[in-house]
Amino acid sequence: MAFEKKKGIKRLISSINNSLAGLADALLTEDAFRQLFIINSVLVIIAFFLDVTKIERLFLISSCFLLLVVELLNTAIETVVDRVSLDLHPLSKRAKDLGGAAQLVTVVMTIIIWLIIIF
Repeated sequence: MAFEKKKGIKRLISSINNSLAGLADALLTEDAFRQLFIINSVLVIIAFFLDVTKIERLFLISSCFLLLVVELLNTAIETVVDRVSLDLHPLSKRAKDLGGAAQLVTVVMTIIIWLIIIF
């Protein structure tokens, strides 16, 4: 018997449940994500109290969410690499380093956005 994909509202509900499970897993098991989540939650709240334009507020908040997205993707890359093999391999190192570089670029971008808008 072939696997039948869910369709319609069942697929949507399943997708949302899987996404929430991934978010919960990241919050419970990943220190870096948990730290970024707390810091960015505070920054988003601060963004609502700053005397800035709506578009500036959008940039501030969007950069916070982007940081979390990139951290989740970086964690996914690391998880897949570790699933394939825990052996040291140049390609495994490269994949993990590139994921880390993406996170670093996003952190620097977020800092620049916040500094430009606040000052």
